[in-house]
Amino acid sequence: MTPERLAQLTQLRHALHQIPEVSGAEEKTAVMVADYLRQHQPDQLLTRLGGHGVAAVYVGSADGPTVLIRCELDGLPIEELSDQPYRSTHAGRGHLCGHDGHMTMVAALAADLSAQRPARGRVVLLFQPAEETGKGAAAVIADPVFAQIAPDYAFSLHNLPGLPVGQVALCSGAANCASRGMRIKLTGKTSHAAAPQDGVSPAGAISQLLPGLVSLGQGGDLGPEFALVTLTHARLGEATFGIAPGEGEVWATLRTVTDARMDQLIAEATALAEQVCAAEGLTGSVEFDDVFDACTNHPDAVEVLQAACAAAGHPAQMRDYPQRWSEDFGQFGKQAKAAMFWLGSGEAQPQLHNPDFDFPDAAIPAGAGIFLHTLRNLLG
Repeated sequence: MTPERLAQLTQLRHALHQIPEVSGAEEKTAVMVADYLRQHQPDQLLTRLGGHGVAAVYVGSADGPTVLIRCELDGLPIEELSDQPYRSTHAGRGHLCGHDGHMTMVAALAADLSAQRPARGRVVLLFQPAEETGKGAAAVIADPVFAQIAPDYAFSLHNLPGLPVGQVALCSGAANCASRGMRIKLTGKTSHAAAPQDGVSPAGAISQLLPGLVSLGQGGDLGPEFALVTLTHARLGEATFGIAPGEGEVWATLRTVTDARMDQLIAEATALAEQVCAAEGLTGSVEFDDVFDACTNHPDAVEVLQAACAAAGHPAQMRDYPQRWSEDFGQFGKQAKAAMFWLGSGEAQPQLHNPDFDFPDAAIPAGAGIFLHTLRNLLG
């Protein structure tokens, strides 16, 4: 990649960085992406896929597979801490997971594809909404228009702090954990603080659920039986001295390597909530949100990525364990041969979702180059 082209892509990344929008609200970002793609003359440009999703389609001259390259549109509801001139202009919002960099690397492919279509098949550059909530991929796939671009192969990447800039890690099989948020609502009976015996407080239930849930999943090795329960929030009544509370909530994140183990953990956690509520005379309900299925790399897609990484000068370090964090890219693995690789964003880079995270522009050529070689290897 020439210095001039990297400078142009860096400018795009900085522009995207300034307008982070949370999941489901990526309107400005989608418009900016669509305007950029139009400059590179796709054969088809689809918008409002599954919400604010955007897809550019480039068609080869002969029949062949459809290859989808996916990135994410959304930012995070976190205030950015930065003195960079391109820092977020949206208060309380930041591109603190690197999705601005991911978008830029996928957008870089549009210029190459505009100059030379694939020899066969189709390329779909997908800019997906709502990854952070786990709802975006499913919404895109459920969109009737998606049938027009249903892929045979799907590829994605995520930047990885702690790995030197431009280095690549890859695994076959489990790539990202399944996770979901569990919300337990507890309802009893409110009373005066002077007469707690006339009410039914959730305090006892909460005191049992907090350690009980954690005991169901204590982490450990990232094997098939891995399970982790992380307590994220608890509330007992209102912040007042005059009321004996009659309601409360406990929130936790459940995390496993496999979907089967997740089903088991859900059953165990739900049974615990029901048991505690019955013993304490409470009405309880369980809800789930931020649902992410396990993300699994297909061996054929991994083989394609290994070859592409080598050809691009960034040989992949093979790993035999997944990331603990979750990715809704796994939904595409149910539709196609799919794989995600991890691209180093710096050994001293703050962790993802940290308020001073900033995707390194120096990583743009590596990610774009690997994607380009992936397309060449599959489609000519």
